[in-house]
Amino acid sequence: MDIKFVKRSEIKSSKRRSSKFKPLMDALDKLEPGGQAVEVSYTNEKSVNSMRTAVYQYNQEHNVKIKSGKDANNKKIYFYREK
Repeated sequence: MDIKFVKRSEIKSSKRRSSKFKPLMDALDKLEPGGQAVEVSYTNEKSVNSMRTAVYQYNQEHNVKIKSGKDANNKKIYFYREK
């Protein structure tokens, strides 16, 4: 068995999350600071948490700050970029 230490930055992890939320990620690419928001309908809190986690990872990868707001009565979540 050959064991070797490598830098963590060299490890690329691929997750299936990107395929599930591909339409959301494509919409986030089009957001402009102070511009329009993306509106997404959801069915349960678990899907909201999954979307927010995906957006958090998107923020880290693209070095942007996309925030979210939730309308619980209409079961919609909004993603937007601040100025």
